[in-house]
Amino acid sequence: MKLNVTGMHCEKCVERITKAMESDGIKGKVSLEENCVYLEDESKMDEMVELLDDLGFEASR
Repeated sequence: MKLNVTGMHCEKCVERITKAMESDGIKGKVSLEENCVYLEDESKMDEMVELLDDLGFEASR
């Protein structure tokens, strides 16, 4: 499942999101080139949107 991310500008952003995902047990891949997160489990979508919001990013499907 692809989740578009607004506000991601550099590798540090990718690292912050990846670290937060890992600590919350969310599996997926962050793509700076595509400005998105690919989630392995669609049931984690709401949790991921909240996590991104907490980090200062905006998410959309």
